[in-house]
Amino acid sequence: MLSLSVEEQVFPLAEVFTISRGSRTEAHVVVATLNDGTHTGCGECVPYAHYGESVDSVIAQIESMRDALANGMDRLALQSRLPAGAARNALDCAFWDLEAKTAGKPVWELAGIDAPKAEITAFTLSLDTPDVMREKARRHAARPLLKLKLGGEGDIERLEAVREGAPQARIIVDANEGWDRAAYQRLAPALMALGISMVEQPLPAGDDAPLAEVERPLPVCADESCHDRGSLPNLVGRYDMINIKLDKTGGLTEALALKQEALAQGFGIMVGCMVGSSLSMAPALLVAQGAAVVDLDGPLLLARDRDHGMRFDVEGVHPATPALWG
Repeated sequence: MLSLSVEEQVFPLAEVFTISRGSRTEAHVVVATLNDGTHTGCGECVPYAHYGESVDSVIAQIESMRDALANGMDRLALQSRLPAGAARNALDCAFWDLEAKTAGKPVWELAGIDAPKAEITAFTLSLDTPDVMREKARRHAARPLLKLKLGGEGDIERLEAVREGAPQARIIVDANEGWDRAAYQRLAPALMALGISMVEQPLPAGDDAPLAEVERPLPVCADESCHDRGSLPNLVGRYDMINIKLDKTGGLTEALALKQEALAQGFGIMVGCMVGSSLSMAPALLVAQGAAVVDLDGPLLLARDRDHGMRFDVEGVHPATPALWG
């Protein structure tokens, strides 16, 4: 019999974070905790308004599982009890953590995958004026991979400014559905000339069919268009890569399955995150092993991380310790 607790936690950001859809100064996460009377497992999710989620709605979804948990629902049964999304992610990752602590084995071993290693992660520069983004790029020029938030008029000027500020860095860009077909065709050659290696979700998720009709000299990665394995049929011919986020897949269980299926279909893999703490990044790093692009910089964007946070250094983001998760 499992007992459940769930709560909202708030983490101030190190600075204002802006994308094409708006700005914020705090990260609001939801943490689910499962207890079997001896061991405790935790999972964190980040509700995303763009997908119709709020802190309250996600907490309500998790709370709706209280009786089922008390009556023996396990992690595999959870997959059909809640849809893919943030609420299932928190519970799924709490189950994995609990299973690891009960078995006295790490999650990677229980999942049948190799022991995780540090992975180089992108560092995100949020949307701003070219001058501000140039200065941010200078401050972070030593980082090997920068990710730029774009999505509107002035994008080329922003990119030129960032390239000037960080001439040696590998750069990827995220348009957050802010372009259309004409904008992609216009911008792709310029982005390639600036050494940009990939663009994430240039067109709106519901209007991305034109990507199958144009040449894609700049590889395109599906983010908002890809949630779980059910998304893959609609991505064939439109995208070259997919961005796996546990808050979209509904947890580590589906994320690992999505990665395997996407690789089998020839998609490149990116593993990303919402802006959350190390508790969100810990399970995602297991999926990120060997990915073409890793974007697990959430804790670096916070003014403070939680206790036992993951370590970030020149080798990248390191696997969590058992004191945090898994």
